[in-house]
Amino acid sequence: MLKELDLTRKLSKEEYAPIAEALGPRLTMLQQRIIQAKIPVIILFEGPSAAGKGAMVNSLILHFDARGFTVFNTQDPEPGDLRVPWLARFAKQMPAYGRMAIYDRSWYGGWFRRFGRKTGKGKYTRYFEEINTFERQLTDDGYLILKYFLYIDKKEQKKRFEKLKRVKSTSWRVNKADFKNLKFHKELMEISDQMLEATNTSYAPWRPVAATDKRYVRATVFSSIADELESALKIREEKPAQETDFAPQVKPCFHLLPHKTIEELDLTKAIAEEEYKERLKSLQKKLFKLQNKLYLAKIPVIIAYEGNDAAGKGGNIRRVASALDARGYSVTPIAAPTPDELSHQYLWRFWKALPRTGHFGIFDRTWYGRVLVERVEGFTPVSRINQAYNEINEFEYMLHRWGAVIFKFWLAIDQDEQLRRFEERENTPEKQWKITQEDWRNRDKWNLYTAAVNDMFRYTNTDFAPWTAIEAGDKRYARIKTLETMITAIEKRL
Repeated sequence: MLKELDLTRKLSKEEYAPIAEALGPRLTMLQQRIIQAKIPVIILFEGPSAAGKGAMVNSLILHFDARGFTVFNTQDPEPGDLRVPWLARFAKQMPAYGRMAIYDRSWYGGWFRRFGRKTGKGKYTRYFEEINTFERQLTDDGYLILKYFLYIDKKEQKKRFEKLKRVKSTSWRVNKADFKNLKFHKELMEISDQMLEATNTSYAPWRPVAATDKRYVRATVFSSIADELESALKIREEKPAQETDFAPQVKPCFHLLPHKTIEELDLTKAIAEEEYKERLKSLQKKLFKLQNKLYLAKIPVIIAYEGNDAAGKGGNIRRVASALDARGYSVTPIAAPTPDELSHQYLWRFWKALPRTGHFGIFDRTWYGRVLVERVEGFTPVSRINQAYNEINEFEYMLHRWGAVIFKFWLAIDQDEQLRRFEERENTPEKQWKITQEDWRNRDKWNLYTAAVNDMFRYTNTDFAPWTAIEAGDKRYARIKTLETMITAIEKRL
């Protein structure tokens, strides 16, 4: 893509002046319309050092209301960034609906700084796949992603380095490493070309720009941004028809395992009190020892709990957590999303809560709310529910590739047992806070929720993140099965 650029393209002052005069007000007006339409926008600039990325960002934001955007300058990852999935720090930065995120280097620069030249030619496929997945999930949610690669050749780069070095106020921006890297210009641009080709998608295409002439690149980029913002607004205003048929989309590359339906589970399984106490103590000791081994091996563990209301998730979590060193785990309770969470892609709040390497992350309800409560209650369009199964599999596959051991537990009880536990809660003062009118209302939709759970098993029971149904009619049995499942899988991993 870079070889096709004409680096001699220029604009005179006279040619540039009327273009700039028209573009400024146009961009200002478009930002306000974007805010009103609640379209989230990501504008990112990549390219070799001294190509003008920072200057481009500085010029662009002069035309925008500062309350509507955030600028990110991607540097080398901090120590904490190295202990979570590499895309996590960028996922956390995603703008809310109606806001803009503007990047002077983005996840592309972040990828290269962390993996680029160390990975070796031809071995970048995994990272490019993850980037494409990340960007597609955002655009499916309504994000507009504009990607610009500002290109200058080796001669022009050297000229700019020398000019920066000569001026005292800018000499700090160039160091010996920059001049040393000039000899790798060809190699670095070959890697960049490979990156551009692999991540040039229909939903987030690259726009390489010849950046030798500063007026030309500014006019080209600003015109492109204005055109793309107008196009996004037009699409939003047209409101294309939404799918109404339930037809989940799952990539064929994901190996889905068969799973029992809720109706096929034996919910009468139980364990005696004495046996329970003895086995619980033994299993908790084992899990504690395994936690230390996982920490030393820097292997993260993610435990996702879902289940019927009153199935015993809280008590189950307590028996797992009480076996662990408190410094090595976190419990994230998931309730209805806050206004801020509703203004982001639904996985955003889970990216922010992921554990560090060597730690346990326990989720009391999870991203599966998307295909359970949001589906049953009609909070989310069917078209987005259809996409969610695949998005969740992709999210979990990234976690698996990162090295996480993933447990997904569904705690199941029948309607009679749920009614008994609801009534017990209502009649026990210290437990009354656990029961709400919403819990009673959800019982009326038992069959709808059961169908949603069975579909969840059907479309997300992957070989890298399988579901374990926990027969929770007897809480003691459920706790023992959970611990045994975890210990078996962790020992196998270690």
